[in-house]
Amino acid sequence: QVPLVESGGGLVQAGGSLRLSCAASGFTFSRSAMGWFRQAPGKEREFVATIGWGGGTTYYGDSVKGRFSISRDNTENTVSLQMNFLKSEDTAVYYCAAFPFGRATRTAEQYVYWGQGTQVTVSS
Repeated sequence: QVPLVESGGGLVQAGGSLRLSCAASGFTFSRSAMGWFRQAPGKEREFVATIGWGGGTTYYGDSVKGRFSISRDNTENTVSLQMNFLKSEDTAVYYCAAFPFGRATRTAEQYVYWGQGTQVTVSS
């Protein structure tokens, strides 16, 4: 069983919106910090957003602050990333990650479970 499965990626025009979702299973989701990261071709993995257990704590990468919003549903074991005002530089594979029993963090190395990624392509 794959712990994290992302969905919602696709092709969108610059200025548009997309909503990514990540379905979790096999671990204690409600006691896990969740995060989104992305990686563009030829670039290093980049932190996008993270959310604490109850959803009250969120952090965002500087490049997405004010445009992206992370949320979670502990009854459905899902975490979402609403992406608005998309830019061509947002094009990347987006990964969902889980840090069981941990706090919201920007540090990728602290996350234990990773999804397979979903492609987001923004055309200019």
